[in-house]
Amino acid sequence: MLSTVTCCENSNTMNDILPNPSIKGQGKKQNGESQSHRRLAYSITDTPPWYLCIFLGIQHYLTALGGLVAVPLILSKSLCLEHDPLTQSYLISTIFFVSGICTLLQVLFGVRLPILQGGTFAFLTPSLAMLSLPAWKCPEWTLNATQVNVSSPEFIEEWQKRIRELQGAIMVASCVQIIVGFSGLIGFLMRFIGPLTIAPTISLVALPLFDSAGTDAGIHWGISAITIFLITLFSQYLKNIPVPVPAYGQVKKCHVSKLYLFQIFPVLLGLSISWIISFVLTVTNVLPSSPSAYGYLARTDIKGSVLSQAPWFRIPYPGQWGLPTISLAGVFGIIAGVISSMVESVGDYHACARLVGAPPPPKHAINRGIGIEGIGCLLAGAWGTGNGTTSYSENVGALGITRVGSRMVIIAAGCVLLLMGVFGKIGAAFATIPTPVIGGMFLIMFGVITAVGISNLQYVDMNSSRNLFVFGFSIYCGLTVPNWVNKNPERIQTGIPQLDQVVQVLLTTGMFVGGFLGFVLDNTIPGSQEERGFTTWNHIHEDTEEAQKVSEIYSFPFGIGSKFCAASWLSYIPFWPKPAHRGEAMEREHHPTEENGQISMGSRGKMETRM
Repeated sequence: MLSTVTCCENSNTMNDILPNPSIKGQGKKQNGESQSHRRLAYSITDTPPWYLCIFLGIQHYLTALGGLVAVPLILSKSLCLEHDPLTQSYLISTIFFVSGICTLLQVLFGVRLPILQGGTFAFLTPSLAMLSLPAWKCPEWTLNATQVNVSSPEFIEEWQKRIRELQGAIMVASCVQIIVGFSGLIGFLMRFIGPLTIAPTISLVALPLFDSAGTDAGIHWGISAITIFLITLFSQYLKNIPVPVPAYGQVKKCHVSKLYLFQIFPVLLGLSISWIISFVLTVTNVLPSSPSAYGYLARTDIKGSVLSQAPWFRIPYPGQWGLPTISLAGVFGIIAGVISSMVESVGDYHACARLVGAPPPPKHAINRGIGIEGIGCLLAGAWGTGNGTTSYSENVGALGITRVGSRMVIIAAGCVLLLMGVFGKIGAAFATIPTPVIGGMFLIMFGVITAVGISNLQYVDMNSSRNLFVFGFSIYCGLTVPNWVNKNPERIQTGIPQLDQVVQVLLTTGMFVGGFLGFVLDNTIPGSQEERGFTTWNHIHEDTEEAQKVSEIYSFPFGIGSKFCAASWLSYIPFWPKPAHRGEAMEREHHPTEENGQISMGSRGKMETRM
């Protein structure tokens, strides 16, 4: 494992916070360390200095910012909040706060990988479909800014009764995810979910988003191009160039150190510089001031009302919009989103483990991860975000760019999300990042996510015509079927409106279509385990170090399961970690040990020798 090194380097010694992979001899394999692990600046179990954790946590927050902000803004029109920016900021703060809670729960007690939790687009389609029903369509007067009095009881009841309906549907549907996770059913299904299911699922998370990413970036291609150029420059070209910075230490006092700044903060630096450029262009009126002109949304002052009206401190709480209500149509629609979210999350777990050099997550960790995500959706419904929570693929992509896989950074990101949810002014200020800046970042992140999904194919035999057919057909149908259904929604008529809604949601979700086809074809077309990639996919080295590594990464923290709650019967619970000492005992049985200068084969070896 890479040893934790000091944060800086003076002119004579090379003790950098981020090892430079270009230096000869650096990153050599130690103690059987994997190739992907060696390329990391910080591994999953490493703890960077506290100030780096904060800055890297802010970077993850900014990476997720676009998706976190987009969810309540997209919902606001269907919730009759189009002309109420203050309530929109409350929804944004609430989703920040709940995402922080869910991130901490996931990293500490869930799958325990450095993966951020946040609002999910899988819930948006069924939510918008439910709110488009005749009973929930917004009255005409709420669409006219001159007739809306945001403080009137009538208007408040109009939007609150809609979000209460969403709350109830999300809370009931989340119970399905909790049962599937903690019962071990998702772990059982992992016996049949391999690389040919995961690869199209992850790839189709980002591929269908090319239109929305292009739309955001196209608001002002100049600003988007600057963002793309800066992030690419920092993350790819300048990543191995140290930056001299002043430092102070107890031993060396004031001295000059070197920090690989571009390697660990490419996204944060790129967004900040692009934001400053947009601000300068806004102040100098280079960007147009007419709302109908091209490039208007690149201005930094168009959301100034939100910043001035938002309170400095506001703590979201459960039931802040009233008592949730439940309808069958809403529950069935959200369950469809839950299914898609679970399939995506399983793929994200494997992708995240690969990027941070961790072993593939065992079944008990996947069970906990899905179960905790269900609890997160339950909390999101109770707090009233209008959405659920899921693992953020965008932040998985950020791990591949920054090469910092420490889960302490994600814990810091969870704390940053909590603070952003409490400090309304700060959250509103970050929400004013121009849309084309976010669009430029998404073009890079979605490309990385697609590549991560395709990289899972390295486990399978791609010289096999069987595997080429399964992957190619799954990807193509995952793009074609949703496109057709979106253009012909009236063709889906089963006679049951609720069933029509469920079918439409499933068929318009590309990752579900591609993942489902990959799952069915991979498990029905004849093929060997090695050809399908299961032999390599499920392989975990049987040496003691690797067993200890799995236990260290995926077991409970604070001594739970080893010092506390260590009863043997707990290991039969589907989401409870298996004791690490069992693997070590088996290791001692199969490998010789040296005792008093003599080689011993363990008890089983002695018995076999006597026989």
